[in-house]
Amino acid sequence: MTRIAVLQMTSGIDPAANAAAMVGAVDGAAMGGAEMLFTPEMSGLLDRDRARATVHVVPEDQSPVLAAVREAASGAGIWVAIGSLPVLREDGRWANRSFVIDSSGAIAARYDKIHMFDVDLDTGESWRESAAYAPGEAVVTVDCPVGRLGLAICYDLRFPALFEALGKARCDAIAIPAAFTRPTGAAHWHVMQRARAIEASAFVIAAAQAGQHEDGRETYGHSLVIDPWGEILLDMGGEGGSLAFAELDPARIASVRAQLPSLANKRPIPQ
Repeated sequence: MTRIAVLQMTSGIDPAANAAAMVGAVDGAAMGGAEMLFTPEMSGLLDRDRARATVHVVPEDQSPVLAAVREAASGAGIWVAIGSLPVLREDGRWANRSFVIDSSGAIAARYDKIHMFDVDLDTGESWRESAAYAPGEAVVTVDCPVGRLGLAICYDLRFPALFEALGKARCDAIAIPAAFTRPTGAAHWHVMQRARAIEASAFVIAAAQAGQHEDGRETYGHSLVIDPWGEILLDMGGEGGSLAFAELDPARIASVRAQLPSLANKRPIPQ
């Protein structure tokens, strides 16, 4: 069994406050016996006011949030999957970037969100992630305490080709951190997360933002851990920040893949 911790957050506009919550969760995860902690999308800064946020979007080697979590991971001796932080790329564009930090505090993997959330909802909410962020271009996996971990972020959830690639990579688990809106979360969050676990015959770990944020947005919450059969092992509900634990049994992956060998049976679709 591999014990993991999941942090559900209500991140705000102050990176120092968000970093303190993350560092506290690293310590709490270690004290609870977890080998790895997972945090949501935009853990270090959630601010829809891009003019106000600009001062805090810096290159990763200047990020105080990243530095604080790396130090905490090293001190606690556990791995941390930071759902994402906004970082400044060398070309001046922003990236919505996940980090996997190992138990020595080193960066083991990075993933830049591929699919940009550019939508107009019936509620009147309008989002244009591509106005500030550049999309990533690479599928990323990393070997860590949960086995081979595939990385995705939030809106990526809706694009099956990415998860087909992660399935081909034989991921044991997929991290899908998010800051889902309430309307889209209520409609699609649970069913799509379960579908991705079933398709990949892998665990899905989806740490989420939850509640009313300082910048005025509301997020759906319901951080999830789902097993390869699609069964929900953990659902953290729709309000507030908290830390919870789940046990991942690697034998469950082999059992599901033996019963339903869909990855092995996959064939190319004729064009």
